[in-house]
Amino acid sequence: MSVRQLERLFEIDAYAFGVNVKGLSHEDSLVQPPGGGNCLNWVAAHIVASRTAVLSLLGEEPVWDQARVDRFKRGSRPVSDQGDSVPFDTIVADFHRSQERIKAGLARATDEGLEQKRGEDTLADKLHFLQFHEAYHIGQAGLLRRMAGKECAIP
Repeated sequence: MSVRQLERLFEIDAYAFGVNVKGLSHEDSLVQPPGGGNCLNWVAAHIVASRTAVLSLLGEEPVWDQARVDRFKRGSRPVSDQGDSVPFDTIVADFHRSQERIKAGLARATDEGLEQKRGEDTLADKLHFLQFHEAYHIGQAGLLRRMAGKECAIP
């Protein structure tokens, strides 16, 4: 995995996230999927919260404090109403802020640096897993967009 490959994967994620959330209101983000699961507000916030790990690995400042990150970590309670949610436009703006920081961190990275061990894995392994994780949730965002009554953004 090279720096350029990671840059491209995160660019694709940013594009897919952007088109999946385009034109959605805060109310749209609160539509609950039938049969359980999380609404788009939680899923999008989870993506931004998960980017904290990416930013940390790249030596960049997080966009959210630890309390907000903890609120949307895996296994946290679903968003159930407006009082328990983050304004959707804030989530979207913070995703884009995190994207700029990821780009800056990758611009400083080297292919050799990516091969450095971080525990049992290399830095590249860790970043690639986190990128895959967010791509998975960005796909969910596309489905949740449809549940909110909007057209498919990526046919």
